Amino acid sequence: MHGTAVEIPIEKQERTVFTILAAISFCHLMNDMVQSLIPSLYPMLKNSFRLSFAQLGLITLSYQMTASLLQPVVGFYTDRTPRPYSLPIGMGLTLVGLLFLSVAPNFSMLLFAASLVGVGSAIFHPESSRLARLSSGGKHGFAQSVFQVGGNSGSAIGPLMAALIVLPRGQHAIAWFSVAALAAIIILLNVGNWYKAHLTAKQKTSSVTSGSVGRLSSRKIAVSIAVLIALIFSKFFYLASLTSYYTFYLISKFHVSVRSSQIHLFVFLAAVAAGTIIGGPIGDRFGRKLVIWCSILGVLPFTLLLPYANLLWTGILSVVIGLILASAFSAILVYAQELVPGRIGMVSGLFFGFAFGMGGVGAALLGKLADMTNIGFVYHICSYLPAIGLLTGFLPNIQNIKRQSRKATA
Repeated sequence: MHGTAVEIPIEKQERTVFTILAAISFCHLMNDMVQSLIPSLYPMLKNSFRLSFAQLGLITLSYQMTASLLQPVVGFYTDRTPRPYSLPIGMGLTLVGLLFLSVAPNFSMLLFAASLVGVGSAIFHPESSRLARLSSGGKHGFAQSVFQVGGNSGSAIGPLMAALIVLPRGQHAIAWFSVAALAAIIILLNVGNWYKAHLTAKQKTSSVTSGSVGRLSSRKIAVSIAVLIALIFSKFFYLASLTSYYTFYLISKFHVSVRSSQIHLFVFLAAVAAGTIIGGPIGDRFGRKLVIWCSILGVLPFTLLLPYANLLWTGILSVVIGLILASAFSAILVYAQELVPGRIGMVSGLFFGFAFGMGGVGAALLGKLADMTNIGFVYHICSYLPAIGLLTGFLPNIQNIKRQSRKATA
């Protein structure tokens, strides 16, 4: 079957395999906890290595761009040749990156260690997203939300762990997180065994290779993918301003302590984790386009208010922003998978990769802008990004098209 896209026909699955969903969600937590640990250490690294904001942005760029470039390639390859044990290999690279990060003596080594973490994530995300769909029992949005909530929970826990473990003990304490990566490797080995058992010849030959949904033309699919990518840009460029520089914003504007700023970041990321679980099930029931409308454009009033708020309202608004904005990604990803059903790995890799890339580019450009102006100005500029959500109007309603297609063939 060389050269033919491979997708497991999850529609035939009778039930949701919650044990597999829970396992990959937990490992997603571990993976993204490590990633969020890196920007959480920026105040410490800035002082220890005397780094500029632009250099901090380059650290983010190094691991997020590595993941961005590799994820679509990994997904494209595994669509054709699934690799059940690629997940523990990817987590192993993350473990090595952590160990290098804990002993890095200079800025160059920090970049190298961050890049290894990026490679690990590039391998992890496309195949784990495919596994979420495979074990969904047809509840695609729900499964992606469960998978995503693990990652967002990890992103929330990372800053808290940095505040409690690394900041009091210093850079070498980063090595303790290799224990979490090792635990994830053991779990993923067992997940790989389950995955391998489901890669039968019958499933491989039952691939869905059609590149269309209902009566959508190739041009309409291409336009829809472009709109979805623009929405990903809006979401993750804005999130980069919060995940990378929120602590500096709070310290600069409100003169809070580093520990207090980390706790505020944890609260925001916890709201992101809580909001993630909402988008998928609502999209399954009411349509993914509605979720995308409400999530991207609906957050605009709150982002516009944020730069003018006091400390209390900054905390409240950040929670509201996190809750609303977080629901978008699962809906966008499943919508894209339904547009191109025979390329689950490639589509997942493309969107995860683009999300990582936008986070990295955003961190680097916003860091440079902060060096040239100030952190407050960055938040004023970024507050307008959710207006890109207006492009959602160009997306077709896939649910209606599917219903019409079923009626036509009935």
